[in-house]
Amino acid sequence: MLRGLMMDRPLLVSSIIDYAAEIRSDTEVVSARVEGDVHRYTYADSRRRIARLANWLRAYGIRPGDRVATLAWNGYRHFELYFAVAGIGAVCHTINPRLFPEQLVYIVNHADDRLLFLDTTFAPLIEKLADRMPKGMRPVLLCDRAHMPETGLPDPLCYEELLADQSDTIVWPEFDENAACGLCYTSGTTGNPKGVLYSHRSTLLHSMGMLVAGDGIGLRPGQSILPVVPLFHVNAWGLPYVMPLVGTRPVFPGPKLDGPSLFALMDQEKVTAAWGVPTVWLGLAAEMRKQGRAPAGLEIVLTGGSAAPGPLIRELETDFGLDITHGWGMTEMSPVGSLTLLDEGMKRAPAEKRLGWKNSQGRRLFGCDLKIVDDDGNRLPHDGVAFGELLVRGAAVMSAYFNDEAASAAAHDAEGWMRTGDVARIDPDGFLYIVDRTKDVIKSGGEWISSIDLENAAMGHPAIQECAVIAASHPKWAERPLLVAVLKEGRTATADEIRDFLADKVAKWWLPDDVLFVEELPHTATGKLSKLQLRERFKDHVLPTVEG
Repeated sequence: MLRGLMMDRPLLVSSIIDYAAEIRSDTEVVSARVEGDVHRYTYADSRRRIARLANWLRAYGIRPGDRVATLAWNGYRHFELYFAVAGIGAVCHTINPRLFPEQLVYIVNHADDRLLFLDTTFAPLIEKLADRMPKGMRPVLLCDRAHMPETGLPDPLCYEELLADQSDTIVWPEFDENAACGLCYTSGTTGNPKGVLYSHRSTLLHSMGMLVAGDGIGLRPGQSILPVVPLFHVNAWGLPYVMPLVGTRPVFPGPKLDGPSLFALMDQEKVTAAWGVPTVWLGLAAEMRKQGRAPAGLEIVLTGGSAAPGPLIRELETDFGLDITHGWGMTEMSPVGSLTLLDEGMKRAPAEKRLGWKNSQGRRLFGCDLKIVDDDGNRLPHDGVAFGELLVRGAAVMSAYFNDEAASAAAHDAEGWMRTGDVARIDPDGFLYIVDRTKDVIKSGGEWISSIDLENAAMGHPAIQECAVIAASHPKWAERPLLVAVLKEGRTATADEIRDFLADKVAKWWLPDDVLFVEELPHTATGKLSKLQLRERFKDHVLPTVEG
């Protein structure tokens, strides 16, 4: 092999903020703060504060490879931690505050965190768990002295005081680009959460893959993005890294994520694009109906984390004139793997055809390869018909879980592709359609029923606000679909009405054997429907189709 004669420069996260401070220097960073006000500064300002924080971390004794935890909302201080921690070679461990306390205690100890930076909102949570935290882990409250709360936390530090006496310049160290820079844990719906350890190289390559999508997902210089997807959830889908590179203006929403609060902030700041999970957009859509319009300036909504209901996509596109991009990925994939980005010819297609593509999980990003296989591991064609287990590989895809040999052993096939746990089909144009999770697919009489497709069909009923389909035991068919639904405020419906509505939309044998109405559905720490909890709740439910 003849090697190229090019400089061997490491791909490091610190280069992103340096570039932004120089080339995107006057781009504004807006944050709705826990304190109740709105904070503004520029990327150049952020670089100076990031340098102060990095210098303090070094003085405190944080060394390359040490884990530094965060427990915070989306805001400028959390953004600063991303770059200061990784910049000195340490690992930024973002923690999801929506995890169960037992899970939170597990991951902090499993990661062996040295410091915990937390918003004042979460001080009461950590107070209750303080005696179970790693020995010597120091809490740092993300506020100034005037906003330091009365707290029982052991020897807490004040963030703004730490930065005050430090230099605002730094020359970043250079090291191997394969060094770890970030750590995220899966939500752990079964067993303990599992850690995914990102490298500087994987993070830069994932960011560059996102840049290829660019304009179609709101990543444009001078435009504004509202990251509703949390900074504590899989790197906010890469936004903290990609926005500074592009020169996009972040508008961080802080702790208020309800529909009215988001609408008001987006309207005030003229946000052009917003990223978040479907449950967030359900709340925003309700507020948009009340207001009779979309927030001023809003053009693009990116939705991911779980499949967005088709009727929601249709409403946002047809009634409010928004461009909806559907995405798919996993914590283990850094996390974005595919987006519903349409070619120019596709954009001119009839509305129904465009909505069909929008309801898919999109086409793979550069650097992310996909394959589907049958039960024996044989590859299946990408013909839009065959479906099987979905596997992925790429430079930003996990090779093993952090300090978890047992989980790592089962994560990949013999060729080194990572198992996603999804069942999918892929059409000749490269559009990915998630049919179900391998654990959620309903196996009735030896045939598969897609719970996702059935949910999407049911969401078209005008009375249904949210729904989930799970398998219920049946003596003859082994499993039959059970639909659990939440009705919109002021609306009514019966099980027979729902079944009649579905009769011409799915195969007859797909029709749910029963429909139950509940006040709310359970969600996981990442905002996804928790079918695990639903299955436990209705494990003894007797279907009306069961004789006797």
